Amino acid sequence: MTKSAVDRQIEQRLFENEVRFTRGRRAVIGALSGAKGPMSAAELSEDLGPDVPLSSIYRTLSVLEEAGVVTHHLGAKGLTRFELAEWLTGHHHHLVCVECGAVADIDIAAAKEAKVRSLVSEIAETASFQATDHALEIEGRCARCA
Repeated sequence: MTKSAVDRQIEQRLFENEVRFTRGRRAVIGALSGAKGPMSAAELSEDLGPDVPLSSIYRTLSVLEEAGVVTHHLGAKGLTRFELAEWLTGHHHHLVCVECGAVADIDIAAAKEAKVRSLVSEIAETASFQATDHALEIEGRCARCA
């Protein structure tokens, strides 16, 4: 089995943080990299099956977040979901269903992203704040719940 570029980047980041890239961590990374959006620990557990215990998934997510490999998002109804960090996947935003809690990644065209960045900067400047990044989550109802 050949390692993907993402696996090599993750392996290097974990090595730099003195963290082993175990089978369980590889499984969690694989599930997150194949997901259409951020996933909760319970969703990961369902996806991975009984081979990776839920308690191990929680520990793995904590270790991977500390190493900067995954990031967490607080979704609808306070549910925490995780996804690969943007340095691995690229900048994107989320659509969050307020009914079922589904979260989907959404990429926007470069021209619209430039408008978002400009608006973020304008808003930050009104509070004498220097914005360094942004994350946009649009809440509403998904097609299933609409």
